[in-house]
Amino acid sequence: MISFLLCLALLIIGYFVYGKIVDNTFGPDDRETPAVRINDGVDYVVMPQWKLFLVQLLNIAGLGPIFGALQGALWGPVVFLWITFGTIFAGGVHDYFSGMMSERNEGASIAEVTGKYLGPVMQNIMRVFSVVLLIMVGTVFAVGPAGLIVTLCKNGGLSGMLTTTLFWLIIILVYYFIATFISIDAIIGKIYPLFGICLIIMAVGVIFGIFTNPAYTIPEIWANFSNMHPSNTPIWSFMFITVALSCRQVAQSPRVFKSWCMARSTFSASCRMAQPLVVQLCSHPQPMQVSEPV
Repeated sequence: MISFLLCLALLIIGYFVYGKIVDNTFGPDDRETPAVRINDGVDYVVMPQWKLFLVQLLNIAGLGPIFGALQGALWGPVVFLWITFGTIFAGGVHDYFSGMMSERNEGASIAEVTGKYLGPVMQNIMRVFSVVLLIMVGTVFAVGPAGLIVTLCKNGGLSGMLTTTLFWLIIILVYYFIATFISIDAIIGKIYPLFGICLIIMAVGVIFGIFTNPAYTIPEIWANFSNMHPSNTPIWSFMFITVALSCRQVAQSPRVFKSWCMARSTFSASCRMAQPLVVQLCSHPQPMQVSEPV
């Protein structure tokens, strides 16, 4: 339990100390943001900060990081160190700078930003790389939720079409297309914050359960500083690849900021707040076997 609390404390301190250093390094100013200057009502829409925070939190604590945390628990408490220090010095910094660089370039995608600073060759390489990643991420973010819904339907005693993966895949893909082509505030801005609130309520419930259940113990790092993976898979570099520390989904937020001062509390804070959820998942007292979503 002490390791768990120390990790949470370090994440909070990291936001106020190192997060401030990162913010000062970038140097946000009072110029108009793309959302204010362009504001076309579709891709560029001003959204309130509380919605932005919840959207970004849900993006980070999404399917990829959750499955990654469950897989990371296989290595034991040593994964706490990677989640904590990786979030402070890598994940939060990555999300902040990715979002702010896009913000400074009219909300452009990472490929376009790369082309501006590194030339057309690197721009095309990044475009190909982005397409490949989008296909992989899109597959996981469609098949994973569809499989989970099918399992819930079967456990609930349902049968027929509702228990087929294909049915839910079609529903999810239709949602993807609708959410992509209409205004970002029409669906994402209304549904995501609700799910974000549910996520926070769930996290509070898990924390309450951890501290009120005497039978639940979290192993300490110093007492289990070893590779506990049941298959003896090496920590380096498999654990680092498995546990996702950064959302890499900051393409939406740079187009909906009203002010530059909202960036740190959205990109950096949401990343650091999401990681305690990941730490909770990794705090299971015994290594957990979790199947891959795809």
